[in-house]
Amino acid sequence: MSSSVDSRVTAGPTGVPAALRKLYFVRFAFAAVWAALLFATADTLGPVSVTLLVVYPLFDVAAAVVDVRSARTNGGTAPALLVNIAISSLTVVALAVAATSGIPAVLRVWGIWAVAAGVVQLIAGALRRKLGGQWPMIASGAVSTLAGTSFFASAGGDDASLTNLAGYAFLGGVFFLVSALRLGRVRDGA
Repeated sequence: MSSSVDSRVTAGPTGVPAALRKLYFVRFAFAAVWAALLFATADTLGPVSVTLLVVYPLFDVAAAVVDVRSARTNGGTAPALLVNIAISSLTVVALAVAATSGIPAVLRVWGIWAVAAGVVQLIAGALRRKLGGQWPMIASGAVSTLAGTSFFASAGGDDASLTNLAGYAFLGGVFFLVSALRLGRVRDGA
C-alpha cells in the first residue's frame, strides 16, 4: 500500500499511464513475493526478515524514482513522489535501527511510515485522477493510513508479530494490480 506515491502530472494521458501501468505490475509482483517471504520468516527478527523489512521501503524509493523520471519525461511534475522518496529513505534507516530493539519497535516505525506514506499516496492519487486508474491508489492510501495506525497500536501487545506486515504488503500489491488493469482499460479506450 503505502509504497509508491502518485503525484500531479500535467502531461497528456498517453505516456504516463503506460509507464505507470508497467510500474504498477512490477510493484504487484514485488509485493506478492516479498509478502510470501516475510510471512515465512515473520516469527523472529533474523537476518532474512530484517533484510526484507529494509528492502521494502528501499524498493519503494526505487519505484518512486522511476515514477519521477516518467513524470518528468512526459512533461509532468512529481512533488509528492519526492516527498515519498524522502519518507521512505528515512524509513530504511529507521527500520534498520528499530530491528536492533525488537518487533515492537519495528511495528512502530512501520506504522508511522504507513500513515505518512498513505496520506501522501491518497492526496497524490487524487491529484492524478485525470490519468485514470487512480481510485485503487486513493483507496490504498486510505487503507495504508488506517493499517499504519493499527501497526503502531499493536506494537505494545504481547502478540506483536510481523505477519500482519506481510498481509499489508500483499493487499497493497493487489491495489497496484487493480490500478494497472484499470490504466490498461483507460489506455484501450474502455
